[in-house]
Parts: sequence; C-alpha cells; structure tokens
Amino acid sequence: MFSSQKRDAGFQKKSPTDSPETTSPTGKSFADILDSIDKRLSSFDARLSLVEIMHREFKSLRESLEFSQQQVETLAAENASLRDSVKSLTENMSHLSEENKKIKETVLDLQARSMRDNLVFSGIPESAEEDAETTIKTFIKTYLKLPEDTVENICFERVHRLGAKKPGAPRPRPIVAKFGYFKQKEQVKSRGKELKGTDFSVNDQFPKEILERRKVLFPIRRNFIQKGSRAVIAVDRLYVDGRLYRDLSTTPWLY
Repeated sequence: MFSSQKRDAGFQKKSPTDSPETTSPTGKSFADILDSIDKRLSSFDARLSLVEIMHREFKSLRESLEFSQQQVETLAAENASLRDSVKSLTENMSHLSEENKKIKETVLDLQARSMRDNLVFSGIPESAEEDAETTIKTFIKTYLKLPEDTVENICFERVHRLGAKKPGAPRPRPIVAKFGYFKQKEQVKSRGKELKGTDFSVNDQFPKEILERRKVLFPIRRNFIQKGSRAVIAVDRLYVDGRLYRDLSTTPWLY
C-alpha cells in the first residue's frame, strides 16, 4: 500500500510553469521576456518614428535655409544694383546742381550787365507830381557840382523811383537812372565823394543777390585796407593787391 502511494507521488504531473521549457535560465518566463522585447521594440519604433520626423523637419529646415540663402543672394544682387542706381543718380544730381549753379551765375551776370549803365540815387526827397529826370539833373548840379552845360547834355534812357510809394515811410524811395552812355554814368558816379557827410548816396545798381554778396565783402575789404593792402571790389569779387580773394566760408559763390 505504501509503495503504491510512493509511486503515485513520484509520477505526480508537474504544472506548466515548472516545465524547463517555459522558464529561462534567469528564472524569468519566456512570456515575460517576449513581452519585454515587444515593449523595447515598440519603444524603438517610437524612437525611429521620432528620428524620421526630425529628419523630415531637418530636411524642411534645410530647404527653407537654402531658399532663404537664395533670397539673400537675390536681395544682395538687387541691393548692389540699387547702390549703383543711387550712385548714378547722386552723380547726376551733382552734375545738375553744378549746371544749375552755372545757369544761376549766368543769369546773375546778365542781370548785372543789364544794370551796368544804372545808378541808384538815395536820400532825395520826394515831391508830388515830380519829374524824376528833372529831379536827378537838379541833384547832380546842386550836390555833385557838375557844370550845368555838362548836366544838360546827359542822356537818360529812363529815370524812376524804386518800388511803390508808401505813406509815412521814414525815407524817400531811391531813384534809378539808366544812362544812355556809360562814360556819362561814370562821370556822375565819380563825383560821389561830394556827398560825404550828407544823407545822400550814389551807387551802382546790382541784383539783390549780388548786393548781399557785396555786404559780405565790404568788411573784408576794410580789414585788408587797414593792413596796408590795396583792396578793390568789382561787382561780387574782391581783389587784394591785384589777386582775387577766395575763401570757401565767405565767398562760396566763387567755388
């Protein structure tokens, strides 16, 4: 009876988990190992997918950078072209400015030449219904002290007051006299020294811009004369000891 029970115990059926075919040497079941491998493969697949996504993103970024580089190169070429255009325009503007300056100086010169035979008489009182030519001839005889027969032979092309009459003006309007002969004009002008100490003056007529230039030159001329130099103003140019005075800060019109 006992031996029969022992044989039955020796031949008792083992459970599947106790089978050497379903257990790894490390003691883990093959199912666990397979599950672990499956998880690792899944993780690897996820990482591989991430790498593929990053690769696509990198490829897209590279294409974007290449496109941007092309755009930069295109813009650089356009910028170079624009610089050339601006340079050309600047040169043209400079040329036009020079041409405009020449034209302006030519017009001023023509205006000055058209006034070459004119004298401006200042300080002569106005009277109602005056005849400007008679007033000037009387002034020349009385104050410039030219002989009467010389004055009567003076030929004027035109004599008139400058500007519109303004009631209550502190000073009378100047009189402009255009002489028919340049020599007669110079003869009258040379007598201007007789007006020293009076309220009267006789001067050449010039365009407004030239008058402004002469105002700049007069104090410079006075300084040179005080130093013993011979200084003469001709229209809008100052000659010191026979040489043209030029200074960019004071006589920019000569440059």
